[in-house]
Amino acid sequence: MKKDFETNFTGWSFIVAALLLWFGWALSSHHIGEYIVASDFTAIGENIWYWIWMYRIHIFGWVTMGIAMFALVSVTARKPYRVLILPGAGMVIIGTFTLAIANAYFYNFGAWGVGETAGKSAAEIQEFIDNILFTNQYVTCFIRFGRVFSGVGLILLGAGFIKWHIVSKWLGWFTVLLGLAAMGIVMGIPDNYEIYKPLFHVKVIWLVVMGVVLLKKGVNLSE
Repeated sequence: MKKDFETNFTGWSFIVAALLLWFGWALSSHHIGEYIVASDFTAIGENIWYWIWMYRIHIFGWVTMGIAMFALVSVTARKPYRVLILPGAGMVIIGTFTLAIANAYFYNFGAWGVGETAGKSAAEIQEFIDNILFTNQYVTCFIRFGRVFSGVGLILLGAGFIKWHIVSKWLGWFTVLLGLAAMGIVMGIPDNYEIYKPLFHVKVIWLVVMGVVLLKKGVNLSE
């Protein structure tokens, strides 16, 4: 078993990512749905700076998750593990930063839109919403496929955990099942944001579990 500064740093990175992601979301004064709508600007404007800072915390949670995945790769991506660990972690990282970029759009347009719609009539606000519809569509696609890309990576990563017993086998299966759920739900049930929501909370739980296991046991690189 390898348990040292490297695994401790990786473990804490997973835990900090989970805390930033979840508390940034849970403490936010308003949650934007699948698209930005006119009522979002009114809700955000009620406490705009608080909302901005909570969203910043949430976005840095995705960034910290990327750091955790890079750290995991640096510890485990060696022969023979790297054939699954490297592409698996790479796809999770791609998905993670796709989600970070999508959330950064909602953060920027949400705050900017408060000023742009201030004092305008309902018809003018609706015209503003109509003008950003195409961007809204792109960002919604980013969110869906960020989850799908992450799901592909989690399946590969979990398969590597299971095959070489890098972490506890139950955690390997948890990783695989989370990846399958992300892919299956998002691709099998398109455009249903309410069904997608639980995936975020399960991923936060996975991050915490990964962090605790790495801190307590490290990784098994016996082969």
